[in-house]
Amino acid sequence: VGAIAFSLTGLLIFIADEQQLRELTFWQLGSLAGATWLKLTVAAPLMLVAILVMASLSRGLNAIMMGEGVALHLGIEVQRLKHVAIVCVAAATGAAVAISGGIAFVGIVIPHVLRLIIGPDYRALIPASAFAGAALLLGADMFARTVVAPAEMPIGIVTALIGAPVFIAMLMRRSSAEGL
Repeated sequence: VGAIAFSLTGLLIFIADEQQLRELTFWQLGSLAGATWLKLTVAAPLMLVAILVMASLSRGLNAIMMGEGVALHLGIEVQRLKHVAIVCVAAATGAAVAISGGIAFVGIVIPHVLRLIIGPDYRALIPASAFAGAALLLGADMFARTVVAPAEMPIGIVTALIGAPVFIAMLMRRSSAEGL
């Protein structure tokens, strides 16, 4: 699937004119520059529904943290819950990426950092992750728009520069805690 997507992206790059090539580059690096109200009105309902459904799954997700066997004994339909969660995450992510391209590390780092701060309860973690991710995205966008003004840096560069070191530090902390 990755090879097919890469070849299709390569084809788009090959046939693009200069303006389209610039837009495609910004999309690949992640940018809010191409976001429009029309795109947002199409994608926002899908993202909002996915977030609300995920929030409604928090009890089951909390149960799964104790193990799938325990969750089954608590009356959670584990396989159904996992399928619904995967569809919701994929739908919300796909809608967001369609608007802004891939903006690295927001969805990886924010929930992990918040888990350290507010704990593992998904009833708090899901909405907090949505708001903190949006705040990080807006802050990174403001930075990307001002640091090289009047040009604009793709936001994915900023979030990767923030997120990669944080993620590496988290991995190193986990490795040292496990004695690896």
